[in-house]
Amino acid sequence: MHPSIPLTTFLAAKATAECSRVFLRNTTTNYIDAQKQGLYTGLTALRENTTYTEQFKPASISSGILSKPLKIDHSRSIHDPVRCTTFTEIIVTDKAHPYVIATRMETDGAYITKIESLVSDAGDWLFNATGYAYYNSLENWDAIPQLQLDQPEVIKAAGDAYFNRFADVNVTVPYGTPCARLEGGAYTDSRLTGNNTCNLGLPSNVTVVDRRYVVDEEMGAVNIFLGFPGLDRDSPEPAPDSHTFRVVKGEIRYIHTVSTCEGHPGCGLNGTFVPTRRRNPNIVDVEIKRGRELSMIGVTFSFQ
Repeated sequence: MHPSIPLTTFLAAKATAECSRVFLRNTTTNYIDAQKQGLYTGLTALRENTTYTEQFKPASISSGILSKPLKIDHSRSIHDPVRCTTFTEIIVTDKAHPYVIATRMETDGAYITKIESLVSDAGDWLFNATGYAYYNSLENWDAIPQLQLDQPEVIKAAGDAYFNRFADVNVTVPYGTPCARLEGGAYTDSRLTGNNTCNLGLPSNVTVVDRRYVVDEEMGAVNIFLGFPGLDRDSPEPAPDSHTFRVVKGEIRYIHTVSTCEGHPGCGLNGTFVPTRRRNPNIVDVEIKRGRELSMIGVTFSFQ
């Protein structure tokens, strides 16, 4: 703290920078209800000048995804009282139009100041809402027991280490075992061995940009919105991307991603390749690719 700033002023500034967890939870509950109804006006904490974007681009909240009533099969929210932010993951398996949506909201403690939604559907990176819902249902995202909570800095550092490793091979990422990565519907432990690791190989020459955080120590989770250079091979711009990390005892256990391809099917890979298990016909809604390796900017996924 700067010696010229009185302690009382510093503490007051810190207090006003934080938000009530109750307010944040009410805000995400309200958001989910509004999305179910397709009524953005149902967001009671909305301001007239709230910033709204989809795929990181300015959009009209009155005609965007919030104007469409959705049959939500799953939602999960995390809340960050320090940054006054929230993150919500939504899965819709409705065959009429399936979605996986990642929404980040910024607040001032009383009103929503910004809503950012990544609305992924057919043609986006590895998209398969049924697969996403199925694999998500097998994971444990319960609140962390009070005596086992990690410090928020530890949780954030785990997510940062993952992306720092993309630019520096010498960075150590705190992967736990088991650990599984869910991308659009593709799962790195599709055989459900319980012994998998998320250490599947990463590039060392990619610098992600514009990280925005939601850190929730009670859920042991951090969400990072960012621009991902090279993910969309048909675009020179960094792809809109969301990564959510489940961190337990300082180690990453799950990674959920939502990435949009901005009108370039499969992000320039001419299709969406989703691994599925033949004995689970409920999640086979695209052609099964057996033993195929999918390589993207130096990251290789082997799906068996």
